[in-house]
Order: sequence, then C-alpha cells, then structure tokens
Amino acid sequence: MAERNRQHSTLEKLEILADAAKYDASCASSGTAKKNSLGGKGLGSTEGMGICHAYAPDGRCISLLKILLTNHCVFDCHYCINRKSSNVRRARFTPQEVADLTISFYRRNYIEGLFLSSGIVKSSNYTMEQIVEAARILREECDFRGYIHLKTIPEADPELVHQAGLYADRVSINVELPTTSGLTRLAPDKDAKQIEGALAKTTTDIVEAKDAKKRFRHAPRFAPAGQSTQMIVGADKASDADIVGKASHLYSSYRLRRVYYSAFSPIPDASAVLPLKRPPLIREHRLYQSDWLMRFYGYAPDEVVQATDTDGNLPLDIDPKLAWALKFRERFPVDVNRANKEELLRVPGLGVTAVRRILASRRYRTLRLDDVGRLTQSITKVRPFICALDWRPVTLTDRADLRSLLAPKQEQLELFAV
Repeated sequence: MAERNRQHSTLEKLEILADAAKYDASCASSGTAKKNSLGGKGLGSTEGMGICHAYAPDGRCISLLKILLTNHCVFDCHYCINRKSSNVRRARFTPQEVADLTISFYRRNYIEGLFLSSGIVKSSNYTMEQIVEAARILREECDFRGYIHLKTIPEADPELVHQAGLYADRVSINVELPTTSGLTRLAPDKDAKQIEGALAKTTTDIVEAKDAKKRFRHAPRFAPAGQSTQMIVGADKASDADIVGKASHLYSSYRLRRVYYSAFSPIPDASAVLPLKRPPLIREHRLYQSDWLMRFYGYAPDEVVQATDTDGNLPLDIDPKLAWALKFRERFPVDVNRANKEELLRVPGLGVTAVRRILASRRYRTLRLDDVGRLTQSITKVRPFICALDWRPVTLTDRADLRSLLAPKQEQLELFAV
C-alpha cells in the first residue's frame, strides 16, 4: 500500500510538472495516446504527460520526456504561469526521481531522452546544482546514453552551467523577450547582459571542446548538439522586425542551433501589464518561416525585414518569401534553365529540395513548365515567378491582384489564428 501511495504521488507531480513544461518551446511538443493495461492509469502511461519530439545531431527525430524539476520559483516574471505570485499547484521532483522517471519511461520504449527545465527554487545556484545532479545520476549511475537537453540558468555560477554541458547533448538559455526594454518591464529579475554573457560563455565552451576533441581522443564532450534559445512573441510591443533582428544577432554572435518562437498565451490571474489576448498563432508560424529564410535560403536579416508591412510585422495572409517577391517584382521572372541556385531559392513555392531537383534535371534536358510541376509540390505559386522553355508569365507577375490570387484561403488561415 505504501508503494502504491508513493506511485500516485509521483504521478501527480508528473502531471503538474509535465503540464508546466509545455510553455517551453525549445522542442516540438506532440500528443500521444499510449496506454497501459490499466486503461491509462499507471507510471507507464503517457496520456496527458509531456512527451516532445526533438532532432539529434544526426537528424534522427527522438521522443523526450519533457518536465520541470519544479514549478516553484522565486522570480516574478509577469508572463510566466510559474511566477512567484501565481496561484497554481506546485510540485517538485528530486534529482533521483527525475532519473528514475526517465529510466522508467525509457524502458517502456516511450522516450529516448530527457528535456529538463526548472523554476528557480531557493537560488539560481541551488537549482542549477539540482539539474546537474539529475543529469549526473542518469549518466554515471544509470549509464544512460540517451539524449539529454538541459535548460540552464544564466544567473547561476558559470562553472555549474559548464558541468551541465558535460552531461547534456544540448543546452539552452532563454533570452525570453526580443528587446531589453521588454525584458526589464516584464521580467525585472532577469538581466539581458547577463543572459547574453551566459550564451557567450557556453559558445566558447562548445568551441573549445570541439577543438580539444580534434587534438585529444579522450577529451570530454561538451553539448555536442549545441545550444538554443527561445523568445516569447506578443507579450510586449516588439515588432516582427525587432524579433528578426534579435534572432539574427543571436545566430551570428553565439552560433545557436535554433531560435525558438513561442506565441504568448494568456495565463490565469494575469498581470495587468500583459495583453488580454494571445497573438494569432500564424504570427509565430511566419517567424519560423522567416527564420528558415535566413538559415537555409540565403536571405539577409534586412531582406526579411523588407517583407514586413508598415507596422514592422510580417503579413499574416502570405508567407514572408512571397511577400518579399511581391515587393521586388523586378527580380522576376527567373529562368529555371539558366538561373543559379541562389536565384532559384528566391522563387516563391520552390523549396531547397525542389531547387536541387531542378538543378539536377536541367543537366540532361531543357525544362518545360510541366517538368517543373513534377519537381515541386505545387506549380500554382511558382508560375508567376519563373519562365521555362514553353512558359513565360508575360504580365502575370505585374498583376495588381497577384497577392490575392496566391494567398491561401481564409478558412486555412483561421486554423492558425485560433
């Protein structure tokens, strides 16, 4: 009976701390409906618990147990449901409980790793010590070789953050908000310079570890999957242009693997300084698309900003690549049989894979419009911006109503705007 009571206590904490972790966007969350023979009740069930998907350095998609060590917090960030003044159920795991849960879920084949974050309990150093201890138990006592992603605390001693990187595959530090003024107003306990200083220190540690590994076979690894960060969208007055500029700075200064964007979500007993409504989810989606343009399509940050409307925000009805193309119509049409890779990547509707197929195919034949259609997912968006052996858009590219013709239907947009 005592063992059963302890198990129920663990499940209750898991329910609270997995739900509290859903606000962290540093890995893609996904639902699951696996149940055990007790109809979903038991330690093996993942129904309603925090299972998320992430990508390993080799590109594999892996499932992670996504939880907080605790949702107690001494900070009072206005946008956070776990802030000190928030009226929520509180719970706390010990490092040993985190390790036991991870191994238990792993043995049931529900997960391949752990994503661990935490509120700040007692102090930043104490909390960081607990996070590191959970990872240490998994690696050294349980001989766990699965994927571990640790959220580190910028206010903690740099040596503690360094220890986290020795156990984790990836580490991350949230910059929280895109502007210093927004951070000062909504998270008075956090300091922008301190956060960026911690990012810089981790970047240096990653570079030094890679260099040491080249020279010494048994040099310790340090966060081999790099580091990432997260920004909240819509909690302050920062425009998309501000967010794009901040993301570009973070990528170039700290060699981040990813910048994640999380649309602000209203919380119970919210502070009066917060917006009453969440921004449309399509805004978050557009920012991810702009991020993709900078990382994989060769767009400079100022070019992405050129795609924004007069208020500095990306249009919601069309993607940023199409918005840029419509503003710079003189760059089109592009000849699919002669254009270089960089020019083809600017064509709305042509992704990286489609461009690679076009470049490979035109080595053997001169491409017609039907050929391009077979190499892309949809020719509709592509047609106004290309010419082929048997196709030239003539006045189509210059049509005043081209935007409305290419914009997705309103019903599709509403799916993202809930």
